[in-house]
Amino acid sequence: LPFRPKRRTRATKAREMGLQPLADRILAQQDGNPEEYAAEFIDTDKGVSSVEDALAGASDILAEELTEVAETRESVRNLFWSKGTWESRVLPGKEHEGSRFRDYFDRSEPVRRTPSHRVLAMRRGEDKGVLSLMIKVPVDEMLKIVVRRQIRDSNSNEGSFILDAAEDGCKRLLASSMENQTRQRSKEEADTEAIRVFALNLRKLLLAAPLGQKAVMAVDPGFRTGCKVVCLDAQGALKDWTTIHPFRSSGERGRAAKIIRDLSGKHGTTFVAVGNGTAGRETEVFLAEADLPGDVTVVSVNESGASIYSASEAAREEFPNHDITVRGTVSIGRRLQDPLAELVKLDPKSIGVGQYQHDVDQGMLKKSLDGVVESCVNTVGVEINTASRQLLAYVSGLSPAIAANIAAYREEHGPFTSRRELLKVARLGPKAYEQCAGFLRITDGKNPLDASAVHPESYPIVRKMADSLGITVRELIGSAEQRQKIRLQDFVDDRVGLPTLRDIMEELERPGRDPRETFQTFSFADVHEMKDLEEGMILPGIVTNVTNFGAFVDVGVHQDGLVHISQMADRRIASTAEVASVGDKVRVLVLEVDMERKRISLSMRGLPGAEAEA
Repeated sequence: LPFRPKRRTRATKAREMGLQPLADRILAQQDGNPEEYAAEFIDTDKGVSSVEDALAGASDILAEELTEVAETRESVRNLFWSKGTWESRVLPGKEHEGSRFRDYFDRSEPVRRTPSHRVLAMRRGEDKGVLSLMIKVPVDEMLKIVVRRQIRDSNSNEGSFILDAAEDGCKRLLASSMENQTRQRSKEEADTEAIRVFALNLRKLLLAAPLGQKAVMAVDPGFRTGCKVVCLDAQGALKDWTTIHPFRSSGERGRAAKIIRDLSGKHGTTFVAVGNGTAGRETEVFLAEADLPGDVTVVSVNESGASIYSASEAAREEFPNHDITVRGTVSIGRRLQDPLAELVKLDPKSIGVGQYQHDVDQGMLKKSLDGVVESCVNTVGVEINTASRQLLAYVSGLSPAIAANIAAYREEHGPFTSRRELLKVARLGPKAYEQCAGFLRITDGKNPLDASAVHPESYPIVRKMADSLGITVRELIGSAEQRQKIRLQDFVDDRVGLPTLRDIMEELERPGRDPRETFQTFSFADVHEMKDLEEGMILPGIVTNVTNFGAFVDVGVHQDGLVHISQMADRRIASTAEVASVGDKVRVLVLEVDMERKRISLSMRGLPGAEAEA
C-alpha cells in the first residue's frame, strides 16, 4: 500500500511543503516539544506560514504513515471481522416504501455471525436507497493497535501529539478502508454460500425423477386468455395444440372438457402436465371434473422459467411457426417427461431455486451453475439420437458448435447406429471422442455396450470376458449367472486395474439405467387460495426452494409458505439441507397466514414421517 500510486492526499501536500523531517523528528520522540522545533519549518514560500501550519502538516503525515503499517492493518482488519457489528437503519421517509426490509430498519448484528442471506438482504436494502448500512468497531481498541509499538510515553509532548495524529488517522483513513475491506470479505463469503445453496438446489431439480418416454398432454392455465393445450408424443415431439376456455361459462367449460377427452383419446395420453402458475389449481379442478378416463393422471409441474424459454432463440429455432404460448406449454410437458433435458435449455438463474441470485457475483454464479448442469448431464448420460443440441453441449468434451454439428449430422444421415460413427461428425476429433463417448447412449444400436456407460476403450475387455465364457457380449449383459463366473483378477493388466473392472461389471449389471429416482405422482389437499388456509391445518406440499434460513413449500395456494429452519425438525440441525431438498414431498402444519403481506408460516415439527418423506 505505501508504494502504490495514489491520489493526492493531505499527507502528500504536507510532504511537498517540506514537513516530512518534522514528522520524522516527532516520531523519534527525543523528549522535545514539537511546538518549539516546529518553528524551524516555517517557510511562507512553501505555504507554511505558522507553527500551527507546520504541526498540522506533520500530523497529516503521521496519520497516514501510522495507518499504512502492514502489521497494523492486518490486526485492525481482524478486529473489524471479529468484533465488528453491522448497523442497519432505515433512512428517514423510507419506512413505507421499503416495508419489505422491515426486519432491518433497526438492526445490529456481529459481522462474523451474520448469515449470508441477511448480508445480501441488507446490501440490497442499501442499494435500493432504503437502508443506511455501516460496520462499527470499538474505536479505542483500534487506536491501541495503531499506537502500541509507536509511542514510548503517551504523557510526553511528542507522545501526546502522535496519539492525536493516530486518532485522526483511525477515524479519517483507517476505519473507512477497513470497513470497505470487511464489507468486501463479507460479500464474498455471502456470495460463496448463496451460490453453494443455489448449486445444491439446482442439482436436486435437474436430477428430479423423470416420467420417461410417455405421451403427455400439457396445459398452460389462464383465466382471461384461456388455457393453452399441447399434445406430445413419447419422444417430446409436438403433435397437436389448441386453446380452451373452461372459465368463461358453463357451456365453454363443457366444450373444453370434450376437447380434452378427444385429444387424450386421439394421442393416447395418460398424463396431463398442468403449469402451477395463475389458474393452475383451478385448471386441476376442471380436469378432475372433465370425466377423463380413469388411467389419466393430472400432475402439477413447476413452470418457472417456461416463459423465458418460449421467447428464447432455442425455442424460436425449434418451433419457428408457433407463438410463445405454444412453445411455453411444450416446455411444461417436456419438464414432466424429462426435467433435465428441458431445463438445460434455460439460463440456470431463471429457474428460481436460489437466494438473492441477482445480488451475487455473476461470473462466479455462472461458472458454478454451468458446472452443476454439466455434472448432472454426464451423471445421467445422454441419448444421442433424441437429445437437443443444448443438452449435447453440456456433455464433457463437446462444445456448442460440435453439439450443433451432431444434430445436423443426425438430421442428414438419420439416427446414429454406433458410437464410432461420431468420428464422422465435423470437428469431432479423437480427443473429443475420447472425452464424450462414455456419456452418450445409443439405444438399440449395433453394439449393446453403446447403450451403457462403458467407455469404448473398455469394449475389448468386455469382449474378452464374454469370450472366456464362450458367449456373446449381449448374453453376458443379460445373464447375472454368467457374470458371476467372471474372476476380475484374471483381467487385470498394466493398463486396467481392479477398480476399473469393478466399475465395468457394475455397469453391465444395469446397462444404461437412469440413476434418477422413480417418478411418483403427487396431489395437493383441497385448498386453492390463501383464504382457504387455517392455522392448525396439516397439508401435503412440495419443497420448491431451500435457503439457509428455511425451506419454501408449495401447498397449492399460489403462494409458497416458509418453513423456518427452527421449524424444520424436532432435533437441532446445522443446515436446512439435512432435512429438505428441492422437489421433496413433505407434510406441513400451518402456523400463521398473513394475508396483508402474503406470507404463510409453516412447520414440519411434530409431524410423524414429515422429514422421512423428504
